[in-house]
Amino acid sequence: MALISVPANRSLFGKAFATLAVVAGLLASMMMVTTGVAQAHGSTVDPPSRNYGCWQRWGSDFQNPTMAQQDPMCWQAWQADTTAMWNWNGLYREGVAGNHQGAIPNGQLCSGGRTGGTRYAALDNPGQWKAVTKPRQFTLDIWDQARHGADYLRVYVSRQGYDATTTPLGWNHLELVATTGRYAPSDHYRVAVNAGSRTGRHVVYAIWQASHSDQSYYFCSDVIFQ
Repeated sequence: MALISVPANRSLFGKAFATLAVVAGLLASMMMVTTGVAQAHGSTVDPPSRNYGCWQRWGSDFQNPTMAQQDPMCWQAWQADTTAMWNWNGLYREGVAGNHQGAIPNGQLCSGGRTGGTRYAALDNPGQWKAVTKPRQFTLDIWDQARHGADYLRVYVSRQGYDATTTPLGWNHLELVATTGRYAPSDHYRVAVNAGSRTGRHVVYAIWQASHSDQSYYFCSDVIFQ
């Protein structure tokens, strides 16, 4: 009769358990992505909002430690709450009734006033967020996956002298540069933006007021004006 080595069996069991844990983790990540798409709303995609950009760059490789050096603000956001990126299309508040400044405190604009608790809080943190280069006249593009429609869009740009790398964004840092009327339900809503004489790093702040209900979306996008 062959002798059974209990330690060896335990070792095999441990390896099998570890493998199953990895597989389960990958499946969970895939389910989160699928759920996010199924319950989709939208985001600014050009220039990309902070969490949409982080998802776009790292969604398939979010555990890569090189992110900490290559993209430190995305790294801290992923470490704080991965669902802020998986749910890049769900950063909204309900029942604001158009009083955006009353609903969103200074320093919390990029998280929509900490909507969803602390889920999006890391988006408010100042630092070297990846910024895209834009001309001072450009077209902002919001992707509406659910085709809600829009009562209006409002686009703000940070004032010259505001430093997004050191200071959380406040209403006093912004100037309203574009506002629109209604958009019929569609995949994309676009608005022409004129940033005036601004140069260097800035934050573009967009509000999308959805038409299907009192649902307001808030997006911070980091840009460098040529």
